[in-house]
Amino acid sequence: SSKLRHVEKDVLIPQIMRDRAKELCSDKVQAFTKCCQETGFLMVVKCRQENTALKDCLVGYYSDPSFYEECKAEYLKQREEYRATGIRKKRQKVTSNV
Repeated sequence: SSKLRHVEKDVLIPQIMRDRAKELCSDKVQAFTKCCQETGFLMVVKCRQENTALKDCLVGYYSDPSFYEECKAEYLKQREEYRATGIRKKRQKVTSNV
């Protein structure tokens, strides 16, 4: 059955959403990280633009109902595979060569 427990709805699916959104916003993650590395303790002031761009990108995904459905489907598929095989799959991380 595809009924979701509270922990799945509030913890596990949002975790997939966060991971995927980070991958999809990776250019903005990198820009913000680079800015922070270059400016040190002034990053709060200097990297405001990069931080805003990153937040906007992530929130755009978090608040998109179709993105939620996509991640929920991915979660249910993983759950089904786990129930069938007993093997928990780690999500494939998209690694970028920085």
